[in-house]
Amino acid sequence: MQRPGKGKTPRRLGPKKASNIEKDPVGVYCRIRPLGAGDEECCIEMISSSTIQLHAPDGLKANRNGEYKETQYSFKKVFGINTTQMELFEDVAKPLVDDLIHCKNGLLFTYGVTGSGKTFTMTGSPGEGGLLPRSLDMLFNSIGPFQAKRFVFKPDDKNGMEIQGQVDALLERQKRDSQQSVPKTPSSRQKPDPEFADMISSEEACKSENVDEDCCYSVFVSYIEIYNNYIYDLLEDAPFDPIRPKPPQSKILREDQNHNMYVAGCTEVEVKSTEEAFEVFWKGQKKRRIANTQLNRESSRSHSVFTVKLAQAPLDADGDHILQDKNQVNVSQLCLVDLAGSERTSRTRAEGSRLREAGNINQSLMTLRTCMEVLRENQMCGTNKMVPYRDSKVTHLFKNYFDGEGKVRMIVCVNPNADDYEETMLVMRFAEMTQEVEVARPVDRPICGLAAGRRHRNQAFRDEFSRHLEERGGPSNAVDDPALLNQLIESLPALPPCELVDPDDDRTLPRLIEVLETRHRIRQMMTDQFNKTASTLKCMLEQFDSQINAKETYLHDQQSKLSQKDKVIINQRTEMERLEKKSKTLEYKIDILQKTTDMYEHDKRSLKQELETREQRLQRELSERRRMEHRMQGMVTDTKLKWEKECERRVNAKQLEMQNKLWVKDEKLKQLKAIVTESSSSGGCLTGRPEKPERPSRERDRNNAQKRSASPSPLPTAPPVRPMHRRSHSAGGEKWVDHKPPSNLDLDTVMQPIIPNAIKVSTPNEKALSKCHKYVLRHQELASDGEIETKLIKGNVFKTRGGGQAVQFTDIETLKQECPIAPSRKRRSGSGEGPLQVEDIENRAPVANTSSSHGYQKRRKP
Repeated sequence: MQRPGKGKTPRRLGPKKASNIEKDPVGVYCRIRPLGAGDEECCIEMISSSTIQLHAPDGLKANRNGEYKETQYSFKKVFGINTTQMELFEDVAKPLVDDLIHCKNGLLFTYGVTGSGKTFTMTGSPGEGGLLPRSLDMLFNSIGPFQAKRFVFKPDDKNGMEIQGQVDALLERQKRDSQQSVPKTPSSRQKPDPEFADMISSEEACKSENVDEDCCYSVFVSYIEIYNNYIYDLLEDAPFDPIRPKPPQSKILREDQNHNMYVAGCTEVEVKSTEEAFEVFWKGQKKRRIANTQLNRESSRSHSVFTVKLAQAPLDADGDHILQDKNQVNVSQLCLVDLAGSERTSRTRAEGSRLREAGNINQSLMTLRTCMEVLRENQMCGTNKMVPYRDSKVTHLFKNYFDGEGKVRMIVCVNPNADDYEETMLVMRFAEMTQEVEVARPVDRPICGLAAGRRHRNQAFRDEFSRHLEERGGPSNAVDDPALLNQLIESLPALPPCELVDPDDDRTLPRLIEVLETRHRIRQMMTDQFNKTASTLKCMLEQFDSQINAKETYLHDQQSKLSQKDKVIINQRTEMERLEKKSKTLEYKIDILQKTTDMYEHDKRSLKQELETREQRLQRELSERRRMEHRMQGMVTDTKLKWEKECERRVNAKQLEMQNKLWVKDEKLKQLKAIVTESSSSGGCLTGRPEKPERPSRERDRNNAQKRSASPSPLPTAPPVRPMHRRSHSAGGEKWVDHKPPSNLDLDTVMQPIIPNAIKVSTPNEKALSKCHKYVLRHQELASDGEIETKLIKGNVFKTRGGGQAVQFTDIETLKQECPIAPSRKRRSGSGEGPLQVEDIENRAPVANTSSSHGYQKRRKP
């Protein structure tokens, strides 16, 4: 029995952070889904084979005041709405399958909002197989003739692989066949599951070139889902209990001895054909969690990971059995990940468990974005920040790929519907940032030291030996058959009886000698023929060896030439990488300069707009200031004239008072003089009447009163006063704004200011002023005589530069009411009427009489 050996997942040789490690950026592709209905608004336009442009919807432009503009995003390649599944597979997944066969790991995942076509891209539909079934079909088409028998490779439950001997593998197969209640028949393989029927046509089948024929291969698949940040095995055969059904048990992540992450206790099924792999996939697909939402009828509620693991080991020197050397066993894997779509609960209207699922999905995708951002910052800025892989099961499971364990490719699926514009914008930003993350390039596996073509030589030897046996009439499949020797022995002559009864018997011995000699001759002939055949075969082998040596020499020469070419290629690649780094640096600088320019342009526009706003505000303030200056000048002039008139009135009143006092004193002196004269004169003088004294003239008071009653002069800054017109002039064809404050009193006078075609307002407003050309203000004030005086202040309405309305006053009309019989409340010194003067004198005489003697009363007329 052969000793079993172990093989582990290969790791990169050398330290992780070596300075000479070559890196490749993450390959990001974009696929545009067709619109669901013809009347839907499209917000994505394909500019070229690597660029798309996003247009903001019209409604969003109106709401955001044109903030969103057309933005362009570049990818490694863009697939339009007419792209077939085969074209997508040729550019994206086929290189990953080639790397899988050549012992290199790969990670391919789809990313996008809900309902953008991620599951269709990964799985497909009947007649349009997705990336997963096409990858399996290509893998089995390539390694089909070189597959090892079942159970030769066996997982060790620690992310490694064991190699079993032929006897152990046979026992495992017999045990498996005995456990199956219904054995598989050839007809069962002719009837695939209807969900996967006709997924890949025979014309679209493809295979990988340069497959190592000196190795044996086995394929293992596993299928898990990450639901609410818990890992569940979709291929686990849990016992069904109808009474107490148990929920599926979650799995945990562990790290193997090579520091690779794997799902502990995950079921790995060995498959030998594409159909069998489809059956296993569909078995797990039925257990995957999907639900109906407002945006997607079959929305994935979990992240699914379908892992294809390929174990391969070289054949021994004879090319007959697998080499039992664990250092030569390689395990590579390809992870096909269908991420659940990001969604907004406001649009999907999720509640309860659906709301919790959406929150966990968005949280895991946010963690993926954060990891990409930290990786990009560490690589571009030279920092050493810790990448938060452990915050989510998705990033923790695939951390080895981002650390350089294989190629990473992402397909961004977008829905051109305008309703998904904001979510698509976030997806585009994440894809743009992911393209700047670089992943270490996986190294090639070491070449086996055995000569190439072992399987072919072994098969050629078997064919040649079978042909020789057929020429001799023997069975063609008699290689190493023990019955052939018995047949050759039986073909010799039979030995005669050898018993000697009589010493004188002279027949038995000669007959025996003759038979032995005959058998010796036949054996000698057979030996000669065998030696001849052996020499012929030896010559053929020598010829083969010489041919092989010649080919090896030629191969060595070609390898030396190839090494020289490789050196040239390495030098050119180094130069290309230097130029690419320089180009990236320049692009990064250009990007920074472009962003700086955009920022400055934005600041310039903002400052220009602010300057225009301030200029308009300044113009308004200047116009308002001019109006205030005119108004204040008018008020100052009015106040000045008012106080001048008041001062003049007070001076005149004081002068009048002083004159009255002086006149009273004169009267007293005259009366005293008359009394003295009367007492000293004779009796004839008593009958005479003294001359009545006269009051001083008030001509100057009348002049001053006329001056005080003059109208005030107009303001110096006001426009020239128009000539006075009849009151009917305001009743013209213009439209007026009649401003009557609510504090005005209604005077029941005959003459009233009536203006036709006027809009009567109590408070002026812009709406009324915009409809009229004239403006009149009814202003009431108390005159100097105590009566109410009404002023009609008129002006023209004109538009200002800021879009408002302004009034320029041009004319003032005054309406005054007086009572002719009512006594004046204030004494007027400028009155020229005689009766009033006499009455005033007569009224003042008793004042002087109160302090005089009785002689003056006797001469006073009644």
